Amino acid sequence: MNVYDSERMVDVLSPLGYAPTDDPAAADMMILNTCHIREKASEKVYSELGRLKQFKEKKAEEGDKVIMAVAGCVAQAEGDEMMKRQPAVDMVFGPQAYHHLPELIAKAERQEGRILDTDFPVEDKFDHLPATRLTAGPTAFLSIQEGCDKFCAFCVVPYTRGAEFSRPVAQIEDEARRLIASGVREITLLGQNVNAYHGEAPGAGLTVWTLGRLIRHLADIDGLDRLRYTTSHPRDMDAELISAHADVPQLMPYLHLPIQSGADRVLQAMNRQHTADMYRALIDRIRDARPDIAMSSDFIVGFPGESDADFEATMQLVRDVTYAQAFSFKYSARPGTPAAEAEDQIPEEVKTARLAALQALLVTQQKQFNHNLIDQVIPVLFEKPGRYEGQVIGRSPYLQAVHVKNDADLIGKMAYVKVTAAQQNSLAGELCDYPVS
Repeated sequence: MNVYDSERMVDVLSPLGYAPTDDPAAADMMILNTCHIREKASEKVYSELGRLKQFKEKKAEEGDKVIMAVAGCVAQAEGDEMMKRQPAVDMVFGPQAYHHLPELIAKAERQEGRILDTDFPVEDKFDHLPATRLTAGPTAFLSIQEGCDKFCAFCVVPYTRGAEFSRPVAQIEDEARRLIASGVREITLLGQNVNAYHGEAPGAGLTVWTLGRLIRHLADIDGLDRLRYTTSHPRDMDAELISAHADVPQLMPYLHLPIQSGADRVLQAMNRQHTADMYRALIDRIRDARPDIAMSSDFIVGFPGESDADFEATMQLVRDVTYAQAFSFKYSARPGTPAAEAEDQIPEEVKTARLAALQALLVTQQKQFNHNLIDQVIPVLFEKPGRYEGQVIGRSPYLQAVHVKNDADLIGKMAYVKVTAAQQNSLAGELCDYPVS
């Protein structure tokens, strides 16, 4: 989501004459786009602001003005404090306000003081973003849903991103068609709870479409070869979406479906509103629909009150499900969330030991999944040159990076690859003697 937001900021700034640069010393504007999910996120922001401040001061000595801004969820949560702690910051704005950038920049250039915009605007920001995307390459993100109404006890998203909101189908389709016209072949649909999508249907009437219906509709667009979506919640994995995995060939066989814990007592404390066995049954239904699907998940260890038995329940769930990939973290208290006030916090050394054990199991499963692909032939969409001369990198249907040695111009093309080697996070292979599309 933050990558998508950053890309859209570039789109907003382009008509004003701005273009991205990798060199902060050359920048006329520096924007830190931030995430507030993890502990110490704000401290990392202040550290980076201190580093970037040096570039701003040097440009000022040369008579040039640099606008320094902070965007995203840390800005949303701590905007007032940020303005007090770092005087070098000119603008602070939340994730719902970046379409206001032209207006904010104009105020900054007129020296109307430092600017704070962390309101949740009444208008839909997507209505005010440029129709043209400057995205380059065969893959792109497309935001279809924002916000969250789940209020998990550990999470700040409902407070920084606001209530769940779904974009109208027509607006999404228009953006998708523009992306495809620019050369995009794979689109990843984004949302904080993307499978909670309920967007206004196209045409007359007040009906809404779910994510499954939207996927079927987008799959009919000529030139769209691949579809993905992230991030999902088990409670919103309905029958229509599961059937789309069986029926829509463009929908890739990879699903990120976070559970966070395998212990019912912990899931209840987290306010996840499902049990471990409900999740297991859901996985069975998904695999019945798409037997080759690769599963991914999120896990939190050391949630307040988590016992040794609770942690073992998580380990058992991982053994039962088996994952192709997963993200796992030690619980970190986020200010303002219910779990942060719990008295039964877990000692740091216990969290560290549990995370190491869980990650060892998950890595073993990930390596095994990748190893099982050796000697198989898979379609790969090539995205960029590799690190070495003649090497190109693409993505498998299961989202692994695939490295191929080939001098042909494969970027943006689909080709079949026979997998010859597997690492923890990537595959290597050789092009098959099939036509490249």
